[in-house]
Amino acid sequence: MRTSVLTLLLLLFALITNAQSAYVRLITNKGNITLVLYDQTPKHRDMFLQAIKKGLYNNAQFNRVIKSFVSQGGELDETILEREKLHPEVPIQRLAAEITPKLFHKKGALGAGRNDNPEKSSYLTQIYLVVGKLQTDEQLDVLEKKKGIKLSPSQRTTYKTIGGTPHLDNDYTVFGEIVEGMEVADAINGVKTDKNDLPLETVTFKPVVLSKKEVLKLKKVE
Repeated sequence: MRTSVLTLLLLLFALITNAQSAYVRLITNKGNITLVLYDQTPKHRDMFLQAIKKGLYNNAQFNRVIKSFVSQGGELDETILEREKLHPEVPIQRLAAEITPKLFHKKGALGAGRNDNPEKSSYLTQIYLVVGKLQTDEQLDVLEKKKGIKLSPSQRTTYKTIGGTPHLDNDYTVFGEIVEGMEVADAINGVKTDKNDLPLETVTFKPVVLSKKEVLKLKKVE
């Protein structure tokens, strides 16, 4: 039964990723991670692509790593909020949330960071990769009741067999997922950190947009 469920999930994953148009490779000092950006979240997809083009993620770091939860990269909350505080004359820039129940926080999901704003709008220069944990039916039942949401059967199966961070669902925008290099993401999430979740070793990344030729090659492999 477990094997057949995983097979169905992999087939679903293949159908989803093959339908998408934009792919990005994170070149890290731990190895490479390839991401697909969802066309269902076009504003976040384009925001990330434009930030890459502008070089806003050059020499970026995974600067907040919480084991079995997420690895956060780009600008820290404190840096963004302090800059805004120092320049009140500059309008605060955020991107409106594109939260959809079908895009959830399974292991390998790519999300946009944000501060505690009621609109749930995203920072322009902060991303995170979900690692998470395996969930049980009991844990998911409690979560649904607490958050007032209803997970689909496939989502529940994914959280029970692959894992993730379901308590972030409906609160943060998920706009992509890892298609290659999950072992690298796991290695990054496993680095030693201080009490503030700051890695004790520098973990850098540089995002590069894949060409059409590279995307076609990637899809053939999938």
